Amino acid sequence: MATRGLVVYLLTGFSVAVLSVLFVYNNSHSNASVALSPPSSLLSSSSNSANVLQQHPYGSELKVWPELKFSWRIILATIIGFLGSACGTVGGVGGGGIFVPMLTLIVGFDTKSAAAISKCMIMGASASSVWYNLRVPHPCREVPIIDYELALLFQPMLMLGITIGVALSVVFPYWLITVLIIILFIGTSTRSFGKGIEMWKEETIVKKEIAEQEKTLVNSRGELLIDTEYDPLVPREEKTALQIMRSNLNLKRFGVLLLVWIIFLVLQVSKNDLVACSTLYWVLNILQVPVALVVFGYECVKLYRESKKRRLEGNKDLVCEAAIQWTGTNLAFCALCGILGGTVGGLLGSGGGFILGPLLLEIGVIPQVASATATFVMMFSSSLSVVEFYLLKRFPIPYALYLMTVSIAAGFWGQFFIRRLITILRRASIIVFILSGVIFASAITMGVIGIERSVTMIKNHEFMGFLDFCSSQ
Repeated sequence: MATRGLVVYLLTGFSVAVLSVLFVYNNSHSNASVALSPPSSLLSSSSNSANVLQQHPYGSELKVWPELKFSWRIILATIIGFLGSACGTVGGVGGGGIFVPMLTLIVGFDTKSAAAISKCMIMGASASSVWYNLRVPHPCREVPIIDYELALLFQPMLMLGITIGVALSVVFPYWLITVLIIILFIGTSTRSFGKGIEMWKEETIVKKEIAEQEKTLVNSRGELLIDTEYDPLVPREEKTALQIMRSNLNLKRFGVLLLVWIIFLVLQVSKNDLVACSTLYWVLNILQVPVALVVFGYECVKLYRESKKRRLEGNKDLVCEAAIQWTGTNLAFCALCGILGGTVGGLLGSGGGFILGPLLLEIGVIPQVASATATFVMMFSSSLSVVEFYLLKRFPIPYALYLMTVSIAAGFWGQFFIRRLITILRRASIIVFILSGVIFASAITMGVIGIERSVTMIKNHEFMGFLDFCSSQ
């Protein structure tokens, strides 16, 4: 019921936001048609607006690349970038909602360059986080901590969604993108926070039960009572870091994911030099759909058949880490969420983890595996964008290398300290609270930058330019 409520909330919020654009558009044109002879001041304003549009068409933006030098701005950006990368990788959300406002409001980059550098930071943090997670065993079972089945299920849809998001970012006004993302982030952060509270209560009950069991092993005189029934005869074998890494690395699945990555990269790069909206341009765009559907469909059929087989046999073991039955409805829901996550990533300049992280928790994946899997998928999606942005020369190399180095260190040490904290406190819900906090902080920062950008658009008459752009399509 909670999941359905979240979906209804998102659909309602998105519908209201999109309808508001149509309302503003129709209202502005009806007001314009009432005036039979506009005053000369309005004609002058309209002429200025047209000149602005002619010089800077809608969807374009002047490139602003500040010089990399030691200042309070670079110090503050380093601190925010380190904390954002550390918390973002632990929560499995990347941190793009924090990086983009930081790079525009503090450092001074234009929005498109900030989104490109944000991808570089996410790629660095996720790569170092994946390297750390490969050396960590699964907390409960003798399986990889990265769920490759779920990674194969979501990665194609995420990449397809990123393509859609990039296209929508050209058409939608920035204030509408901001409103949609804030609605999404508030809903997912609230749901994740509630999930964290539920897990915290369950962990508290388990800790009390363990404490009660420990008390029964001590008599009234404080002497330790050894129960041979629970004393293991064969000690558990301790694995080396190399053995853990080998068990966590599935080369076959990794190869399939890498192949999908290469195909999407070739299709994306091939259309960069083409004329927009030409026949070949649309052919290369549409080719991404069958590639994504083939991989997603193969994984869907596999999960559906295995899940059905185990149900008929009475086997309660899970097909993968998700604690749900893989029915057609659940698979369609996962496809929708994957595309939505990729679309948000394309609009915002993030890796899609703002949807994937909470979704993995929602379908029953434990926090450690959800974080490792979401970060693993983000490594592919963000690196795809970084390569494309590099070929398009969308970001300055010195700034990108510096902030990516900061993110690499933050991703590794963030995982290290949080994993140690979870081991000491025995509370995996810490990951869920971090995830919820990062998403909520992203909603606030995106709101600030949205207000600042909207004020700038009104001053430059770009809002009416968007309405004229819509009417011309």
